[in-house]
Amino acid sequence: MNLNSLLHNFSHDRRLTREEAVRLVDAGRLDDLLSAAAARRDTAHGRQVSYSRKVFIPLTQLCRDVCHYCTFAHAPRAGEKPFLSIDQMIAIAEAGKKAGCKEALFTLGDKPELRYRVAREELDRLGHATTLSYVAEAAGAVFRATGLMPHINPGLMTGDDLDALRKVSVSQGIMLESVSDRLCEKGGAHHGSPDKVPAARLETMKLAGERQIPFTSGILIGIGETRQERIDSLFALRDLNDQHGHIQEIIVQNFRPKVGTRMEDAASPDVDDHLWTIAIARLIFEPQMNIQAPPNLSPGALGRLVAAGISDWGGVSPVTPDHVNPEAPWPHLRVLEAATKAAGMDLVERLAIYPAFARDTNRWVDQGLRTAVLNRIDGDGMPRVDDWCPGHVGQLPARELDWIAKAPSVTPSDNLGRVLAKAQRGEALGEGEIVNLFRARGDDFSAICRAADELRRDVNGDVVSYVVTRNINYTNICSFKCQFCAFSKGKMSENLRGRPYDLDMQEVAGRVVEAWERGASEVCMQGGIHPSYTGQKYLDICRTVKGAVPQMHMHAFSPLEIHQGAQTLGIPVIEFLRELKAAGLGTLPGTAAEILDDEVRVVLCADKIRTQQWLDVMRAAHLVGFRSTATIMFGHIEGYQHWARHLLRIRNLQADTGGFTEFVPLPFVHMEAPIYLKGRARPGPTFREAILMHAVARLALHSLIPNIQASWVKLGAEGVRQCLSAGVNDLGGTLMDESISRSAGASHGQEMTPQEMERIILSSGRTPRQRTTVYSDADNVVRQRSFDAAAARAIEAARDKNVHMVASS
Repeated sequence: MNLNSLLHNFSHDRRLTREEAVRLVDAGRLDDLLSAAAARRDTAHGRQVSYSRKVFIPLTQLCRDVCHYCTFAHAPRAGEKPFLSIDQMIAIAEAGKKAGCKEALFTLGDKPELRYRVAREELDRLGHATTLSYVAEAAGAVFRATGLMPHINPGLMTGDDLDALRKVSVSQGIMLESVSDRLCEKGGAHHGSPDKVPAARLETMKLAGERQIPFTSGILIGIGETRQERIDSLFALRDLNDQHGHIQEIIVQNFRPKVGTRMEDAASPDVDDHLWTIAIARLIFEPQMNIQAPPNLSPGALGRLVAAGISDWGGVSPVTPDHVNPEAPWPHLRVLEAATKAAGMDLVERLAIYPAFARDTNRWVDQGLRTAVLNRIDGDGMPRVDDWCPGHVGQLPARELDWIAKAPSVTPSDNLGRVLAKAQRGEALGEGEIVNLFRARGDDFSAICRAADELRRDVNGDVVSYVVTRNINYTNICSFKCQFCAFSKGKMSENLRGRPYDLDMQEVAGRVVEAWERGASEVCMQGGIHPSYTGQKYLDICRTVKGAVPQMHMHAFSPLEIHQGAQTLGIPVIEFLRELKAAGLGTLPGTAAEILDDEVRVVLCADKIRTQQWLDVMRAAHLVGFRSTATIMFGHIEGYQHWARHLLRIRNLQADTGGFTEFVPLPFVHMEAPIYLKGRARPGPTFREAILMHAVARLALHSLIPNIQASWVKLGAEGVRQCLSAGVNDLGGTLMDESISRSAGASHGQEMTPQEMERIILSSGRTPRQRTTVYSDADNVVRQRSFDAAAARAIEAARDKNVHMVASS
């Protein structure tokens, strides 16, 4: 196969062999190589190029090595302390925090105490035997004082060193630079530098892999190595990563000669040589690997670096210089963003720990740092960039509001455009396609919102519906231990706020009557799984409701309650469903779904019904003639792949039964949730994710589920207003007595009147429609009663307020 055929036929699901890579040493047309590399990058990274906003903390610039290109390391200087103090390092980090940095990069010379007495004496004064011991103390102090996440480049390490630093850093790194032993010989760039022996550096990386430490590495080109030796170096790194999977990124750094070094007259590699190496690295590694090139070392060629297949710019600091390359200032982030945009990509921020590693904190992050990482990431492992969370009253993030506002004018990327067209035709999307939709930012986010909104308009017109309902949670005593639930109480539940209760049937009947008098057409009824309840209790509740108000629609009992009720009566689920139907049950809420994937459920709700059981109950309910909703509770421990699987399982069941009336995303409210308080969950989805869940649901479920609902309890009035521009056509129920989200810490109230619902809808340029549970128009008499009752309660509340003010004056 000739070189052109090799590149044009290169499959993205395989990697270059060593023989193939060597054949590309003298590749004729560089453009073909770059195109192949960029296309490979795009399959895994889309149109995103990442960077980390960092501060650079040079703990010491003393070093026992004498690399002939380096100006970072120097001999002891009169009047200059050999090490920064802890206070100095915290001050640097504090300045970075104020500038929005999230990473504290610790860089230091290798083992200066083995060469310089002054280093040994200073370490002794500081209470440390080694530089590595001191950097562990410093990293821990900076993290505790500022919250910045340490990344440490400490040089060669033993297993004990790595263990100590893992406790205080989210990632570590060591540049391989080259596997060429020639460079350590006399006249070579690494001569006289024992820490640059390739075998020793590879051994440190192997030990890091065995300890599951996220690690960065890479090569330095132009220091005397050949292209084949670069290939050998890249394959050495690939072999290590194949064994341990711990290498986060491959840096392809270009040498720049520096005045005052032995290599000041050496020629630096030209841009084409740098581009060739980046492209080869991209083809040698799997598409998901992060290939990085420092932007400050190639300031006039940023677009060409992107075209060569990079997916990351590395750390960029708005406050500290690049102490290793002080002659090369960081580009301003606005300049870097503009250059990335001009290359057809979006600049996105990441943490020091890359997303794939942040998504699996149990494996890759020390226990003492896991909660901090979880608090700082979204479901894809990317950093949270604002303080918004579900249930919180406050400003919506300006970035997403801008993205939503520009939706009508954007053009999606080619790959996204194909996926959106597929969804708009009503075709099922694949898991990977849905995952990529959830990763969207910038113009792609806007394009997804627009596509979802266009489908909403085609299916529902400009009408936005809602239902007047009352929530009746008949008991909060529960024998299950769901890790997200702050509602349930009792000896076996995760007890939090509030007292346990179990409503008697007289109280239930009274609340149903009151709901009818206030204009409700529906009561929504769920509760904890009380240890004394059997299926008979659920039948009694149905008869109580229908006995109190025969016209009231009863929307009740999750698949968990149905499953438990049938089990306690010793009858099949389908038989129990028939009995409930005969007793007056109207429809089923699709709650207890949480995430329909057992990888998540085994942690989140280990004693709850499994995914297939939930689906089986819903299938049986639809077969009996019940309609039901479908929900997802998202933003805690799961990833985008779980969201995708959930949507596809709902879609597949709907294709079989047609029984779902709507899909309801329920963002996780974290404030009082046990799993969050234990430090094992994220603080809910980001606003970007919350909007996308509604938009992607519209796309992924199109042609099968016509209604997408937004929860005002979780998102607030302004949040649901934004969702109306992202595929949503329904605002759910007025609720009257919402308690589940409130128990978890939500602050958006217990009730929204019909008047308030319609104000939100009208202010969004839509037409309000009060509906029934199954999406028929509400009866005019019932609708008027709901408005009259809300108005009367408002007058009564105002009168009570005036009486209180007079009494207290």
